Amino acid sequence: MGQSLVKNYMHIVFSTKNRVGLIHPPFEDELHSYLGGICKNMECYPIKIGGYTDHVHILCMLSKKIALIKLLEEIKSHSSKWMKSKDETFKNFYWQDGYGAFSVNPSQVDTVIEYIANQHEHHSKKTFQDEYRAFLKKYKVEYDELYVWD
Repeated sequence: MGQSLVKNYMHIVFSTKNRVGLIHPPFEDELHSYLGGICKNMECYPIKIGGYTDHVHILCMLSKKIALIKLLEEIKSHSSKWMKSKDETFKNFYWQDGYGAFSVNPSQVDTVIEYIANQHEHHSKKTFQDEYRAFLKKYKVEYDELYVWD
Protein backbone atom coordinates (compact mmCIF):
# COMPACT_ATOMS: atom_id res chain seq x y z
CA MET A 1 0.00 0.00 0.00
CA GLY A 2 1.54 3.28 -1.07
CA GLN A 3 -0.49 5.63 1.09
CA SER A 4 -1.00 5.91 4.84
CA LEU A 5 -4.65 6.61 5.57
CA VAL A 6 -5.71 7.29 9.14
CA LYS A 7 -8.90 8.55 10.75
CA ASN A 8 -8.77 8.47 14.55
CA TYR A 9 -11.43 10.37 16.45
CA MET A 10 -10.25 11.08 20.00
CA HIS A 11 -12.28 12.32 22.95
CA ILE A 12 -9.79 13.87 25.39
CA VAL A 13 -10.74 14.92 28.91
CA PHE A 14 -8.67 16.60 31.62
CA SER A 15 -9.26 18.89 34.56
CA THR A 16 -7.66 21.82 36.26
CA LYS A 17 -5.25 20.95 39.05
CA ASN A 18 -7.29 19.74 42.03
CA ARG A 19 -10.43 20.44 39.96
CA VAL A 20 -10.40 24.11 40.93
CA GLY A 21 -13.23 25.92 39.12
CA LEU A 22 -11.31 28.63 37.28
CA ILE A 23 -12.77 28.47 33.78
CA HIS A 24 -15.54 31.07 33.49
CA PRO A 25 -16.82 33.51 30.85
CA PRO A 26 -15.44 35.43 29.10
CA PHE A 27 -12.27 33.33 29.27
CA GLU A 28 -14.06 30.01 28.78
CA ASP A 29 -14.82 30.51 25.08
CA GLU A 30 -11.41 32.08 24.50
CA LEU A 31 -9.72 29.08 26.13
CA HIS A 32 -11.69 26.63 24.01
CA SER A 33 -10.73 28.55 20.87
CA TYR A 34 -7.10 28.62 21.96
CA LEU A 35 -7.13 24.85 22.57
CA GLY A 36 -8.59 24.41 19.09
CA GLY A 37 -5.79 26.50 17.61
CA ILE A 38 -3.16 24.31 19.26
CA CYS A 39 -4.88 21.21 17.88
CA LYS A 40 -4.99 22.71 14.37
CA ASN A 41 -1.30 23.65 14.53
CA MET A 42 -0.51 20.03 15.31
CA GLU A 43 -2.76 18.74 12.50
CA CYS A 44 -5.15 17.25 15.08
CA TYR A 45 -8.19 19.00 13.74
CA PRO A 46 -10.71 19.94 16.44
CA ILE A 47 -14.33 18.96 15.99
CA LYS A 48 -15.80 20.16 19.30
CA ILE A 49 -14.26 21.67 22.42
CA GLY A 50 -16.17 22.43 25.58
CA GLY A 51 -16.25 21.80 29.27
CA TYR A 52 -17.13 23.25 32.59
CA THR A 53 -15.44 25.40 35.23
CA ASP A 54 -12.96 22.68 36.22
CA HIS A 55 -12.30 20.65 33.06
CA VAL A 56 -12.32 20.47 29.27
CA HIS A 57 -13.39 18.00 26.62
CA ILE A 58 -11.71 17.95 23.22
CA LEU A 59 -13.03 15.91 20.31
CA CYS A 60 -10.45 15.95 17.55
CA MET A 61 -8.90 13.92 14.78
CA LEU A 62 -5.56 12.57 15.95
CA SER A 63 -2.92 13.24 13.31
CA LYS A 64 -1.05 10.27 11.91
CA LYS A 65 2.12 12.32 12.43
CA ILE A 66 1.95 12.85 16.18
CA ALA A 67 1.75 10.78 19.32
CA LEU A 68 -1.17 11.44 21.64
CA ILE A 69 1.13 12.28 24.57
CA LYS A 70 2.86 14.97 22.48
CA LEU A 71 -0.48 16.55 21.63
CA LEU A 72 -1.44 16.63 25.32
CA GLU A 73 1.93 18.09 26.36
CA GLU A 74 1.54 20.90 23.84
CA ILE A 75 -2.11 21.58 24.68
CA LYS A 76 -1.56 21.68 28.43
CA SER A 77 1.71 23.62 28.54
CA HIS A 78 0.75 26.30 26.03
CA SER A 79 -2.80 26.81 27.28
CA SER A 80 -1.69 26.99 30.92
CA LYS A 81 0.84 29.72 30.07
CA TRP A 82 -1.78 31.50 27.96
CA MET A 83 -4.35 31.47 30.79
CA LYS A 84 -1.80 32.90 33.22
CA SER A 85 -1.20 35.77 30.80
CA LYS A 86 -4.90 36.64 30.55
CA ASP A 87 -5.58 37.85 34.08
CA GLU A 88 -3.98 38.04 37.53
CA THR A 89 -6.66 35.68 38.88
CA PHE A 90 -5.09 32.88 36.80
CA LYS A 91 -1.59 33.11 38.29
CA ASN A 92 -2.11 29.68 39.85
CA PHE A 93 -3.75 28.09 36.82
CA TYR A 94 -2.51 24.56 36.21
CA TRP A 95 -3.89 21.47 34.53
CA GLN A 96 -3.91 18.09 36.26
CA ASP A 97 -1.00 15.84 35.38
CA GLY A 98 -3.10 13.09 33.82
CA TYR A 99 -5.82 12.90 31.21
CA GLY A 100 -8.34 10.54 29.69
CA ALA A 101 -8.31 9.81 25.98
CA PHE A 102 -10.89 7.60 24.38
CA SER A 103 -11.29 6.54 20.76
CA VAL A 104 -14.67 7.34 19.27
CA ASN A 105 -16.48 5.21 16.73
CA PRO A 106 -17.30 7.37 13.68
CA SER A 107 -20.98 6.49 14.13
CA GLN A 108 -20.86 8.07 17.62
CA VAL A 109 -19.20 11.39 16.71
CA ASP A 110 -22.49 13.32 16.69
CA THR A 111 -23.36 11.91 20.12
CA VAL A 112 -20.02 13.07 21.52
CA ILE A 113 -20.43 16.52 19.94
CA GLU A 114 -23.82 16.88 21.61
CA TYR A 115 -22.44 15.61 24.91
CA ILE A 116 -19.63 18.19 24.88
CA ALA A 117 -22.04 20.96 23.85
CA ASN A 118 -24.23 20.26 26.90
CA GLN A 119 -21.55 20.32 29.59
CA HIS A 120 -23.03 23.17 31.63
CA GLU A 121 -26.41 21.47 31.84
CA HIS A 122 -24.80 18.09 32.48
CA HIS A 123 -22.71 19.39 35.38
CA SER A 124 -25.67 20.91 37.16
CA LYS A 125 -26.34 17.29 38.17
CA LYS A 126 -23.01 15.49 38.09
CA THR A 127 -19.47 16.32 39.25
CA PHE A 128 -16.45 16.00 37.02
CA GLN A 129 -15.20 13.14 39.17
CA ASP A 130 -18.42 11.18 38.73
CA GLU A 131 -18.40 11.93 35.00
CA TYR A 132 -14.81 10.76 34.65
CA ARG A 133 -15.44 7.57 36.63
CA ALA A 134 -18.35 6.84 34.28
CA PHE A 135 -16.03 7.22 31.26
CA LEU A 136 -13.51 4.87 32.82
CA LYS A 137 -16.24 2.32 33.48
CA LYS A 138 -17.74 2.70 29.98
CA TYR A 139 -14.37 2.15 28.31
CA LYS A 140 -13.39 -0.59 30.79
CA VAL A 141 -10.26 1.22 31.96
CA GLU A 142 -8.80 -0.20 35.15
CA TYR A 143 -7.64 2.45 37.60
CA ASP A 144 -6.72 3.06 41.22
CA GLU A 145 -8.76 5.84 42.81
CA LEU A 146 -5.69 6.94 44.78
CA TYR A 147 -3.83 7.92 41.61
CA VAL A 148 -6.55 9.30 39.33
CA TRP A 149 -6.87 12.71 40.98
CA ASP A 150 -4.36 15.50 41.56
